[in-house]
Amino acid sequence: MRILFLNPVGILGGAERALLDLLACLRTLEPSLSPHLLVGTEGPLVEAARALGVETRALPLPPELSALGDSGLRGQGLAGGLRFVRDSAPAALLLARYGVALRRAVREAAPDLLHSNGIKTHLLTVATAGLPMPRVWHVHDFLGERPLVRRALAGLRPLASAAIANSRAVGDDARTVLGDVPVHVVHNGVDTERFCPGPGDGAHLDAQAGLPPAPEGTLRVGLVATYARWKGHDVFLEAAARLTRQAPSLPVRFYLVGAPLYRTPDSQFTNAELREHIEHHGLTGRVGLVPFQSEPARVYRTLDVFVHASTRREPFGLTIAEALACGRAAVVSKESGAAEALHDGEDVLAIAPGDARALSDALLRLLQDAPLRERLATAARHTAVRCFSRERYAREILAVYRRLVPGSNG
Repeated sequence: MRILFLNPVGILGGAERALLDLLACLRTLEPSLSPHLLVGTEGPLVEAARALGVETRALPLPPELSALGDSGLRGQGLAGGLRFVRDSAPAALLLARYGVALRRAVREAAPDLLHSNGIKTHLLTVATAGLPMPRVWHVHDFLGERPLVRRALAGLRPLASAAIANSRAVGDDARTVLGDVPVHVVHNGVDTERFCPGPGDGAHLDAQAGLPPAPEGTLRVGLVATYARWKGHDVFLEAAARLTRQAPSLPVRFYLVGAPLYRTPDSQFTNAELREHIEHHGLTGRVGLVPFQSEPARVYRTLDVFVHASTRREPFGLTIAEALACGRAAVVSKESGAAEALHDGEDVLAIAPGDARALSDALLRLLQDAPLRERLATAARHTAVRCFSRERYAREILAVYRRLVPGSNG
């Protein structure tokens, strides 16, 4: 089976890390499988895929197309929609040209199956219309929340042979957009050998954050996420400030780990904005900004408590699976896709999205109760191995491929 993967960007966001884990496992499960990857921008994904032995090529999207998206339309009304149309109109010609290049690249690859790993590449599969292959759209987002994407993909759904959703919530949402396209729910997976319990390195984390070494006994709480505004950095800082007022003598430091990775600047915090929030809350010296980490397991192991603070429902939340696999006590939004496999009070503490008060209360409870932290951490590791292993993830996706490609059952 020859599979061509399409990914719109070369950065290593959650969808890209999940893709790498899939690529790493597929060849082990099916040695005759031949994976190939086309990426819309240069970046670390290209080299990481090549290191796995995957034939990888960048087919660069023009910057005007890379930055195009409708996430900024939320709450903007008619005026925002008109501005979007005005700003995106020049992209039509670029899109047509790119479609010609993409169709040529797909024909040259001659895949048995096309696996699209992002919204932009779902849309771009229109360039492959008429080519004789099944197409799988891997859905990592709530399509129904994106007005332009929803309409476009609903119109293009005859192109999709099947869809894979990374959570039940995403699957239910996708079915409202994609109609009779079969939607298979497959929770993301992580490498539970790479993400595993181990010793932390507080001095390294402090240095990365530009903070002096913390006194012995300091507890560390961290949020690991891209700087997308809905990831809840502001909620995290508000909760940190509230906790500090409640328990001023508690020895705790807070860390924001990540960066503005995507080419949609209006939808992301900047470092300057986060530093302003830190100063506004009186947290200077107690909060550190840690740059994006290509090997985040070291960070997770250093945290006493991991936080997932998204302000709206999260399609999955790969950092949750990674942190749990590292055996970390965690506070997570109950509206994340990963939370579908979790139980409040058993392997995590779950809170409503965007609730700074609930977050600070949960943190205070955990930071003052070491046995509770230890119990949740142990259960978290067991849950991650059982529910979020990348081997399980790859097996379930390979089963979808085999339904679509005649004669591929091994």
